[in-house]
Amino acid sequence: MRVLGVDPGLTRCGVGVVEGVAGRPLTMLGVGVVRTPADAELGHRLVAVEQGIEEWLDAHRPDIVAVERVFSQHNVSTVMGTAQASAVAMLCAARRGIPVALHTPSEVKAAVTGSGRADKAQVGAMVTRLLRLAEPPRPADAADALALAICHIWRAPAQNRLQQAVAQHASKGRTR
Repeated sequence: MRVLGVDPGLTRCGVGVVEGVAGRPLTMLGVGVVRTPADAELGHRLVAVEQGIEEWLDAHRPDIVAVERVFSQHNVSTVMGTAQASAVAMLCAARRGIPVALHTPSEVKAAVTGSGRADKAQVGAMVTRLLRLAEPPRPADAADALALAICHIWRAPAQNRLQQAVAQHASKGRTR
C-alpha cells in the first residue's frame, strides 16, 4: 500500500509518501512541504496548495491519501486555514478517485509513539526510527505527514475488518 500523508496547513502543508504493509518494514518514498506566503491572498494560497498536492499525486501515484482530521483549536483563524488546506487535499484525491482517510492527531501519535499525547519531537524521533532515516524530517509538518501515512498503513487492516463486519451484520439484519 502506498499512502500520501497530508498534514494540512496554509503556510506549510506537510506531505509524505510511505509504502508498505502492516507488520513489515516501511519505506519512505518522499517527504516535503508545500509552502505559501502568509501575505498572499487566500485564493492564491489555496491554488498553490492544490498545485503542490497535485504534483505529489502525479509523482507518487498513492493508493490512498491520509489527511489529518481538523480538530477544534482556540485560534479560529488557524483552524479555518487548516480546514481549507485539508479540503483542498481531499478534493485533489477525490477528483482522481483516490480514497481519503482521516485520522485525528491523537490517533496518529498513539499509532506511531504509543501515546496519544506525544509531542512533536517524540513523533519525529519515532518516524525517523520506523523509516530508518538518518535524521528527523524538517520541519515538523513533514514528519507529521509521514506519521499520518504510517498510521494509516498500520490501522487500515483492522479498520477494513471492522467495516466488513459491520456491513455483514447490517446485511443479515435486512434479510430477516
